[in-house]
Amino acid sequence: MKNMIKKITDRIFIKDAFGNPLFIKRILVSVLGIFSFGRLAISNHTKIEGTEYLKGLPNRNVLFLSNHQTYFADVMAFYHIFCSVKWGFKNTIANPIYLLAPRARVYYVAAAETMEAGLLPKIFKLAGAVTVNRSWRSKGQNVKGQLDTSAGDKIKTALDDGWLVSFPQGTTSPYAPIRKGTAHIIKENNPIVIPVVIDGFRRAFDKKGLFFKKKHTELSVRFKAPIQIDENASVEDITEIIKNAIEQEKPQGEWVEIADKEKEKKKKNNEGSASNDQTTSVA
Repeated sequence: MKNMIKKITDRIFIKDAFGNPLFIKRILVSVLGIFSFGRLAISNHTKIEGTEYLKGLPNRNVLFLSNHQTYFADVMAFYHIFCSVKWGFKNTIANPIYLLAPRARVYYVAAAETMEAGLLPKIFKLAGAVTVNRSWRSKGQNVKGQLDTSAGDKIKTALDDGWLVSFPQGTTSPYAPIRKGTAHIIKENNPIVIPVVIDGFRRAFDKKGLFFKKKHTELSVRFKAPIQIDENASVEDITEIIKNAIEQEKPQGEWVEIADKEKEKKKKNNEGSASNDQTTSVA
């Protein structure tokens, strides 16, 4: 009896690599999963491809690289899929029974400022966020800040303990450049690298992924076969491989030029609004 109680208590108090109890983390992932299930599988439809590449993967040192469209909806989709695959389902999240015993050793890279902006982001943070301070962007603006030297250690810790999802562009803007830090992560940790291409999240949700923009949207998550990267490949070569793997080569064409013009027009309008606000406040 004592041995049984000890086994139960030991299991309850097992912690992840960052000191978070896995028991609490599983409960948190389950609760977040329950609240997000309808958004991904009922109000919208999530089309999933390539989960056969996830079966047979080791429990540690697997790096998923994906393009990024919202702060939180993308991440929750990954959690649902990983939990579903753990239960033996293929290319579907239609059977939420998997939330009874979710995969807990999953982490994702997120900007520290994003995860501190309110109560809900802080809850998401407990579910497995590996927070890094972005040296190139702060509060929606491009900046030149100090490099976060602790980021590499945090990411290594996560990879040593489980699966890690990273968004190598570091922003939800489409076709943004790949940050070279991702190439350094690959060279230093030699993980299995799974490219992922997502779509539809930007149309369905707001930027944070918390509110609907358009229901009945098809969301897609497509996993690709692991990519083979030569250990002697340069950082520049690896960056190019990643860009192509997650299909973030900026297309050329008239519609791209129109989109760029609209973006520039929006920027000027925002600057004009800010200038008017300042004038009003001075007056």
